[in-house]
Amino acid sequence: MNNRRQRSANRGATPLPLRRRKTDPMREYDRLPPELRAWMRGATLPWSPRSCLKIWKQARAKGEELGAIIGRLERAERRTLEKFKQA
Repeated sequence: MNNRRQRSANRGATPLPLRRRKTDPMREYDRLPPELRAWMRGATLPWSPRSCLKIWKQARAKGEELGAIIGRLERAERRTLEKFKQA
């Protein structure tokens, strides 16, 4: 099996688009606040550190507490899951 085929065979059955990464997602993950990393570990979807951090920073800028931020992340995940159920 050639390398290209081998890499694509490990994606599973996901409707998410395939994208090239410009940065190291593990390095980005390691730089996240511990509470955000904990939420990502338990998330249903494979969230990118960048998208979670964007939600986190927006909520922090509005002065939201940790519980409200986690609620935001959970709502975002539910909305995303609903999109896939409809597709």
